[in-house]
Amino acid sequence: MSRRRFLRSSTALLTVACADWPWAPAQAPARTPQPPPSTPFDYARLKGMARTRATQPYPAATARLPAPIAALDWDHWQAIRFRDDRSPWAGEGLRFQVRFAHLGYRLEKPVRMYLVADGAAREITFDAGMFDYARAGIRPADVPANLGFGGFRIYHHTDWTRDRASFQGACYFRAVDGDLQYGMSQRGLAVNCGLPAPEEFPDFVAYYLERPAKESSRLTVYGLLDSPSITGAYRFIIDVDDTLVMDVDAALYPRRPIERLGIAPGTSMFVCGKNDPRIAEDWRPEIHDSDGLQICTGVGEWIWRPLVNARTVRVNSYMDDAPRGFGLMQRERQFAQYQDDWAFYEKRPDVWVEPKSGWHKGAVMLVEIPTGDETQDNIVAFWTPAEKPQPGREYLYGYRLYWCRDNPQGPKLAVARATRTGVGGVIGQKRNHFAWRFVIDFGGGELAALGEHPRVLPVINASRGRIEVPSARRLASDEWRAIFDLALSDDSTEPVNLRLFLSLDGQALTETWLYQYSPPPPAQRKL
Repeated sequence: MSRRRFLRSSTALLTVACADWPWAPAQAPARTPQPPPSTPFDYARLKGMARTRATQPYPAATARLPAPIAALDWDHWQAIRFRDDRSPWAGEGLRFQVRFAHLGYRLEKPVRMYLVADGAAREITFDAGMFDYARAGIRPADVPANLGFGGFRIYHHTDWTRDRASFQGACYFRAVDGDLQYGMSQRGLAVNCGLPAPEEFPDFVAYYLERPAKESSRLTVYGLLDSPSITGAYRFIIDVDDTLVMDVDAALYPRRPIERLGIAPGTSMFVCGKNDPRIAEDWRPEIHDSDGLQICTGVGEWIWRPLVNARTVRVNSYMDDAPRGFGLMQRERQFAQYQDDWAFYEKRPDVWVEPKSGWHKGAVMLVEIPTGDETQDNIVAFWTPAEKPQPGREYLYGYRLYWCRDNPQGPKLAVARATRTGVGGVIGQKRNHFAWRFVIDFGGGELAALGEHPRVLPVINASRGRIEVPSARRLASDEWRAIFDLALSDDSTEPVNLRLFLSLDGQALTETWLYQYSPPPPAQRKL
């Protein structure tokens, strides 16, 4: 095959995207550089690249960042500014611009960037002249000529100063709704998350940015994913609006058997909330990007599981067949609930995952990791198929991600608005045994339409222990409160699983509230 035919083939795209290259010193070009050659490209070719790559050994990265780049702290790294006039499509009157992220700080692996137009892909060559280093404490002359990019950010014509989505670091990406406040992240894939062995973190090693139509509000991004265990081809169709929607297709090709595959993994942070106020020394009442996991099962049951900052790592599986959706959500939307005038947690977006076709049997998994630091994500939620992936096969998944304030696919039932916990017992009476109280406020749905004295009952189940003083009473026209105590029946500190919903005449009025309570050791069960 001639060199020209090679460069035009999908094999050339695969070779370029896979290459591991040493850093070259910055050099002044001797002549005007020629644009890189274009090669045919579409999603089918990208899937072919990923499939071929899965048959080859994993090309582990060996190069380290040059010392001046590796030494950058957060302040100096974020001081590196991409020059807006170097953005792809700048000045072309399109509704989107893309600005590239610089390597450094926590972005250690370069990613290849390509522009796609008219069915052909052309690589974007790194150029230090794309960036302004004036405030970063490094000289452009110290930046290698082939350093590579750390990722990219997407800007929309409604506000060229605020990015609407960001793809950078491993296979992480995130977006904002109309409040323009970043919060939780999504990942392309999770591999062996929540197992005793170390988790594997795949990387997007190449991105392909397709030139949008002139009046379109949609931008298509393709990603080539790689890791020691699996490769993948991704297509993101991003529709920017008050609720930002990503239509995602993923084709996965395992290199070897995988114990636990995580589809559409969301990553968030929960330090403390009404149900788990253990960070008592912090002046803010609540600190979290998300406060619960919401699930709509294959049979249509709506579930709400409040998050906790567990004392040990917790991994919970919610078995299902063809789930209708799930996601990490932020329900508390008032500034007074957080009192944080810098982080603005009340503006952090929900992310709802909606499968486009049946995902068959598996489980929504929730991993909760102890943390005292709000800058560290400690919550992961994803779908894991019951069938364990095997090499030599193709696995296709399609889903939509809704970055939103409220779930656009949410239930018509009343939802759990708040969960509070504390020492149980009856006020004014001496406590003769240890019990823990749970107070759950439900709102919305049909609650406002109930008559004067409806016989609303709390339906409660516990995996062990005894339920005491259960009650349900109206707080406002559209809000009811359920209260109960859990009296422990043994000295075990193993978690107790709780389940509750409000019922009227045998019909559910609310979504199902789930909780996992960890009893204290017997010596700490104060009366």
